[in-house]
Amino acid sequence: MSLKSKKVVVYLTSLFCIGFLLYGCYKNPVTGKKELSFMSEEKEKAIGKQSDPEVVAQFGLYEDDKIQQFINEKGQEMVKVSHRPNLDFEFKVLNSPVVNAFALPGGYVYFTRGILAHFNNEAEFAGVLGHEIGHVTARHGAEQYTNQMLSQIGLIAGLVLSPTVRQFANEISQGIQLMMLSNSRENESQSDRLGVEYSTKVGYDANNMAEFFRTLERLGDQSGASEIPTFLSTHPNPADRHDNVHELAAEWQSKVNEGPYEIDRGDYLDIINGIMYGENPREGYVENNVFYHPDLRFTFPFPNGWKLANSSSQVQMAPEDGSAMMVMSLAQGNSLREAADAFIQQYQLTLVESNSKKVNGFNSYQIVADQVNQQTPDQSVRLVVYYYQDTRNDLIYQILGVAPKNNFSSTSNYFLFTMDNFKRLTESAKINVRPERIKVVQVPFSMTLENALRRFNMPVKRFDELSILNSMNLNDELKANQKIKVVEKYNP
Repeated sequence: MSLKSKKVVVYLTSLFCIGFLLYGCYKNPVTGKKELSFMSEEKEKAIGKQSDPEVVAQFGLYEDDKIQQFINEKGQEMVKVSHRPNLDFEFKVLNSPVVNAFALPGGYVYFTRGILAHFNNEAEFAGVLGHEIGHVTARHGAEQYTNQMLSQIGLIAGLVLSPTVRQFANEISQGIQLMMLSNSRENESQSDRLGVEYSTKVGYDANNMAEFFRTLERLGDQSGASEIPTFLSTHPNPADRHDNVHELAAEWQSKVNEGPYEIDRGDYLDIINGIMYGENPREGYVENNVFYHPDLRFTFPFPNGWKLANSSSQVQMAPEDGSAMMVMSLAQGNSLREAADAFIQQYQLTLVESNSKKVNGFNSYQIVADQVNQQTPDQSVRLVVYYYQDTRNDLIYQILGVAPKNNFSSTSNYFLFTMDNFKRLTESAKINVRPERIKVVQVPFSMTLENALRRFNMPVKRFDELSILNSMNLNDELKANQKIKVVEKYNP
C-alpha cells in the first residue's frame, strides 16, 4: 500500500466516524433494532417536503376531488394502525398513465391514475397502499440514503464526475433520486409484510394484494421483457411473492380475527368510473414521428429511430445508443435573448455563435455553445439551442440538442431537422383529440368476458388489454349485473 492510499484510508475512516457521531444509531420503528443512519426523522421530513413540489411539477396532479378524497381517507385510516402513527402523511394522485406507486421519506405517498385504473377492488388498492406506507414506516428511504452516502464516501478520493448530456434533462432533488432507486428485495418483502398487516388491520382481505401482482406480471408479459411495468422496475419482484402474500394474509387474518374481510369491488369501480386512461393526447402525442401538442398548439418532427418521452414539464428525445439528446421545454425570461443568457449562465457555457431568424412564423433566437470539461476535454459537450416566442400566450419555447463535442457534427443535422420544423398546429383533426376514460358497465345477463366486450363494441385487438384491465381471462364467466371496465373516448 502506498503512502497516498494510506492517507485516503485514514481520511475515509475519519469521515465515517464523523458521520457516525453526527447521526449515530436510530431504532427502526418496525423492527425495533438499532441501525446506523445518516438521516434523522427531521431530515426525512425535510427531504419529503422539499421533493414533493418537484414530484407534482414533474407529473402533475390528477384533478379529481372524489378520488383524491378517497385515497386520503383510506391512507390516514391506515396510518393510524401503522408503526409511525404520529408521522404526518400526505397522499396524492399523479396525472400519469404509468402503473406505479411510490413513497418518499417523511410520509409522502403517490399513486398514479394508471395504477388506480388497474385495481379492481378496494382490497387490491389497500394492499399496495399499505406496502407504500410500509416503505416509510420501515425507513427504507433513510436506509437507501445511508447506503448511498457510504458508497459516496468510498469514492471521494479524487473522483471527478464529467458532465454528460443527461444533466440538461430535468434536474432532480435528493428525495426524487431516492424514489428512483430500486428497493432491495429484502425491503420489498418487508413492505409486502407490512402491506398485508396494515390492510388486514383496517378490515381488507389482503389475498387480493397477491392477485394484483398477477395483473402486474400480465402487463409485463404483454409489453415484453424490455418494458416491464414501472411498478416492477422500481419494486424488485421476488419469484415467490404471490404465494408469500397469500400465506401472510392467512397468518394476519388469524391474528386479527375480525372477519369477514372486505373486498369492495363494486364500490371501488364506482369511484374510478370516468378516470382518464392511458396517455392524455391533449398534453402531447406522437403520430408517425411527429409530436403534436393540441393544448399549446405546436408541433415538430423528430428523427426516425429516436425514442420520445413526454412529461408535464418537458419532452425528451434520444437515439437508442444515448449518444445525443434533445429536450423541448418552456424557457424562463421576458425575451428570447434573456432566456438564452440565463441558460448560458446556469450551465456555465461558452458561447460559440448566435443568430436570430424567423422559424415558420415564430420569432426565434439560436445559440451554439460549449460546456468544457477542464479535467478531460474530450468529454466536453456542444449544444445548439433554439428559442421560439409564442405571442399568443406569451410563452417562450426552448429546444436544445446536446452531444459530445467530438461527435456534434454527425448529430447536428438531426437537431436542425427538428428545430427548423417547429411550427404552429392548425389541423383541426389533430387539435380536437380527446383522452380515453374508464367506463364501468353492467352486463345484463350471464356471459363470458369476451362476449361482454363484444357486446360493448370494444375492438377485438384490445381484448387482451381489457382482460388484464379487469383482472380476468376472456373465457371467465360473468354473472348478471356484474360490473366490468371498458374504455371510451371522452366527450365533454
